[in-house]
Order: sequence, then C-alpha cells, then structure tokens
Amino acid sequence: MAKNPKDNDWKDRLNVVYSTNPDFNYEMDDEEEQATLQPSQQRLRVQLDRKNRGGKVVTLITGFVGTEDDLKELGKFLKSKCGVGGSAKDGEVIVQGDFKQKVLELLKKEGYTQTKPVE
Repeated sequence: MAKNPKDNDWKDRLNVVYSTNPDFNYEMDDEEEQATLQPSQQRLRVQLDRKNRGGKVVTLITGFVGTEDDLKELGKFLKSKCGVGGSAKDGEVIVQGDFKQKVLELLKKEGYTQTKPVE
C-alpha cells in the first residue's frame, strides 16, 4: 500500500532523525490522563507515615484518581489550610506533620465523602 507523502507530516515526527525503513510509520505518544472523578466518588485514604523520612511524621493522602493538575490543586489546598509544606505527585499528597484529623475534616467539607482514615 503506497502512502501519500502528505499523510506523513514532518511536524508530527520532529524528534525522529532518520529511518532507513521505507515502511516506517512514526507512532505518536498520545497518552491521555485519566479524567478526574467527582469529589464524592474519590476513595481517598489518609494515614500517618514515617517510612524513609528520617523519623519525621507526614500525613499521606492516597487513592486520588484524576489529572496531575487536579492532584496538585488538592495538595495546595490542604497544605495552605494546614499551614505547612508538602508535595503532590504520583497519585498521592504528602502534608508535612501530623494533620490526620484536620485533613479528614477538610476533605469531608470539600465533598470527599468516601475518605477514610488508615491505621
């Protein structure tokens, strides 16, 4: 099957330098992020964690389903309400310090009704 040169636009393969294969077809990396669930459908788990943190206690919120931007927004909200630092990546939010109860209350007020503490 002969390919139309116009179907193989050079802008779509900017990082490909050269291919000797005449049948080469560059495949795009179109990974779609998972859509963010409504707060009432999120099944978040809140726990205290000390592992690999030099003995420091952090509050760990796991189970978030959604885009990285929405996760960072949730992390920013929780960190600002607790008045501490932390991070939000890889589907979990880390809030520095022991804020388990406060985080649970904040999440429930924001509509995350399926949030549960983990012992």
